[in-house]
Amino acid sequence: MWFWFAVIALLCWSGSDLFSKIGCADSRDKYSHYKMVTAVGVIMGLHAAYEIFIGGTEINGQIILKYLPVSALYIISMAIGYIGLRYIELSVSSPICNSSGALVAIMTIGLALIHKEKIGMVPAQYIAVLLVVAGVIGLGFVESNEDEELRAKRQEKANYKYSKSALAIILPLVYCLLDALGTFADSKVLETLDEDSANVAYELTFLACGIVAFIYVKFIKRQKYLPKKEAPKYAGAVFETAGQFAYIYALADSEHVAMSAPIISAYCVVSVLWGRIFLKEKLSWKHYTAIALAVVGIVILGVFDEA
Repeated sequence: MWFWFAVIALLCWSGSDLFSKIGCADSRDKYSHYKMVTAVGVIMGLHAAYEIFIGGTEINGQIILKYLPVSALYIISMAIGYIGLRYIELSVSSPICNSSGALVAIMTIGLALIHKEKIGMVPAQYIAVLLVVAGVIGLGFVESNEDEELRAKRQEKANYKYSKSALAIILPLVYCLLDALGTFADSKVLETLDEDSANVAYELTFLACGIVAFIYVKFIKRQKYLPKKEAPKYAGAVFETAGQFAYIYALADSEHVAMSAPIISAYCVVSVLWGRIFLKEKLSWKHYTAIALAVVGIVILGVFDEA
C-alpha cells in the first residue's frame, strides 16, 4: 500500500497547489490569503477533532504551547505563499517553495561547521543542494530579466496575466526560508514530543488563526464571502490535509521509504503540469531549464532524507 499512499500524497499536494492558486490568484481581492487561511484552518480543525475524539491523540495546552513556534513558522509561511500566488505562475512558485529542503540542508551544514561536527551527508546530497540553489537562482534571474513583450506574448492564452514584479520571486523565497526554519525547528521539538500530538497542535493552532482571519475579514473589513470564489480555497484545504494524512502512512512503511520519499518530493512537478493544463501557463525554455534543475535536486534530497 505504500506506493498508493505515496501517489495519493503526490496528487493531493499538487492538487492543493492548484486549487490554492485558483482561490488566491485574483489580484483584486487583497484579503484572499486571509480567506485561504480560514479555509485551511476549518478543514484542519475538523481533522484535529477526528484525531482527538476518534483516534485518541493526546493534546493539551502545554503541548500546543511547546509546538507553537513551529506552528507559527509553518502558518506564516503558508499565508505568505498564498499572497505570492497573486504575482507569479504556479509553475514557477511551486518549485521555489519546495526548495526549503535544500535550505534545511544548508542550515545543517552551517551548524555542523560552526560546532566542528561531522556532516552526515553523501556527495549526492551536496550535488542536490547545488542543483536546487542553481535552479532557484536561475528562476529569479529569468523572471527579473524577461522582456515584457515576450512575457505578454507567452501569457496570451493563460488564465492569469502577470507583470514583472520583485514580489513575484521574493514572496516564494520568504515562504521557502520560513518553511525551512519550521522544518529545522520541527526536527528539534519532535525529539521530545509525540508526532501525532504535535500534528494536532499544529492543526488546532491553524484553526485558531483561521477564526481570527475570518473575524478580521468579515466583521472588521466587512468583506463578502462568495461561495463560488471560496469553493476552490476549501478544495485546496481538503487536498492539503488529505496529502498530509497519506504522507504519514506512506512513510510509515519503513522498508519502502527510499522509494516513496522521491515520489512525494516530486509533487511540484505535477503542480507544474496542472499549471500548464488547467491554468494555461506557458513558460520559456529558460524557465523550464531552471525548474528542471530544482526538481531534480528536490527529488534527490527526498531520496536521501528518508533513506
